[in-house]
Amino acid sequence: MASGVEELMDLLYQMIDEAKNMPLSADKCIIERNKALDLLDEIRGQFPMELSEAKKLISSRNDYLASAKREADLIKRQAEERAKQLLAEDELLAQAKQRGNDILRQAEERSRELRRAANDYCEDALRRTEEAVSEAYDEIKKSRQRFRAAVNGSAAAGNTTGSRAYDAAADQS
Repeated sequence: MASGVEELMDLLYQMIDEAKNMPLSADKCIIERNKALDLLDEIRGQFPMELSEAKKLISSRNDYLASAKREADLIKRQAEERAKQLLAEDELLAQAKQRGNDILRQAEERSRELRRAANDYCEDALRRTEEAVSEAYDEIKKSRQRFRAAVNGSAAAGNTTGSRAYDAAADQS
């Protein structure tokens, strides 16, 4: 005989479909009562088993869906955490770049200030050196003039011993 409710229902449908019409009635037919009742009893007997299997399938499907939802939630949470982490890393990287740019700008500004200060110092040192050299040169010129004057003056006085030696101590007074 048939094994499942669906097959039993097909047999019952086929029995009714193939049944002979009653005389003078198009929608009434004659079927074998005992065969129809036996099929209905088998269907009724199969229903608890089929319903039980259907309930198990629905329960398994619900468990599977719940598990899939939990897994999807976990994946979503992990993705959100990773996105937050990447966002934090990007923000940290942006802050580090900004800080690096600030430090570089400050270093360049400090370098310009030091260069300007060094140039000013060198300019001042060279100016003072030039002034000192100029004063020394002027002093050398004056000393040379005094030396010449002294040499020329002693020659004019008639120094008989020859040329007179230069007296630096007398020149400073």
